[in-house]
Amino acid sequence: MTMQIRTEGGVERVRSWAADIEENTMEQALRSARCDAVSGPVALMADAHFGLGATVGSVIPTGDAIIPAAVGVDIGCGMIAVETNVSAHHLPDNLGPILRGIGKAIPSGFDRHQHATKAADQWSGAHPLQTTVSLTTKQQRTISQQLGSLGGGNHFVEVCIDERDVVWAGLHSGSRGIGSILAKAHIEGARTLCRDLERALEDRDLAYFLQSDDGFQAYVADMLWAQDYALENREQMMNALLRVLRHCLDGPVRGVSRINCHHNYTERETHDGVEQWITRKGAIRAAAGDRGVIPGSMGTNSYIVTGRGNPAAYMSAAHGAGRRFGRKEAKRRFTTEQFAASMEGRTWQRSKAESLLDEAPMAYKDIEMVMAAQADLVSIDHELHAVVNYRGA
Repeated sequence: MTMQIRTEGGVERVRSWAADIEENTMEQALRSARCDAVSGPVALMADAHFGLGATVGSVIPTGDAIIPAAVGVDIGCGMIAVETNVSAHHLPDNLGPILRGIGKAIPSGFDRHQHATKAADQWSGAHPLQTTVSLTTKQQRTISQQLGSLGGGNHFVEVCIDERDVVWAGLHSGSRGIGSILAKAHIEGARTLCRDLERALEDRDLAYFLQSDDGFQAYVADMLWAQDYALENREQMMNALLRVLRHCLDGPVRGVSRINCHHNYTERETHDGVEQWITRKGAIRAAAGDRGVIPGSMGTNSYIVTGRGNPAAYMSAAHGAGRRFGRKEAKRRFTTEQFAASMEGRTWQRSKAESLLDEAPMAYKDIEMVMAAQADLVSIDHELHAVVNYRGA
């Protein structure tokens, strides 16, 4: 797809790769682009859809400011994928034990480890959270207990096979409860600051901190810590997943390559010779040579990609298929029978179809269309077909 440009009053506001986009999504992106904190056009990825404050699937440049709600409440949410040394023929005919093994090894939903794992304690000890946000004793204890856990919603674990019949392990998760606590506290702090300083906002969720503001450095410190926590969370779950595969395949399953990438985060980058904050909300970095993971929905394929470094998109790409229908709308539109039919050929939590209905593949956009629309942003290395899908119910 050719990049589309939206202007207002002769000013370039939005660059869009979205071939299938709702009008309210574009209106939201334009609101973000008009925010005084934003320093250039907003880039909309091919999977863009309406979100809280800022559009999911948007890349937002801010020179000396950060919009906490644009980073999102699940700071550092992202994907990890591991190419293994085993092939499809090594997998057992019955994949049920792998699905059940994942459920036992990786806490999901509201669950967490009853006691922090040794790996979690080691990481937490080496990376203490020093925050201005007030935390209860229970919340502080949960930091280590939730490290290595999946969460719910659209977070998942998969075992996949690529076009070469190579087995891959992949999962999607973020910074869990602690990331949400930190994010919500700073989002409210930015709202209060903008209100007190009478900064004009079209949407209060576009509230921002300037680098000169009280609260800016505190947010950055917590945000960077939460991004590191999310990366480590995925690493620990992936290690657990590989142990499940070793047990079920009764062999030396090991990783050949590993990709761990955020798609809800911000970092300081240089574009067009200008150093600025680049916030990717539902987008991955796709600089030339960057490897990334772009998942589809439960019933569709995922992709291992390499970035092309397109400067117009701030060297970014889509983070997935993107929702077409909200969770409540999906449950109204679709039946569990339709859901089950769309999951044919995969081993999944069929008994939980009703509670997982809002994650049915029909609730998402066409991942193949998304990939075609961003051919100038990434090249496809491998296409992954899931044979096991475990969702955080």
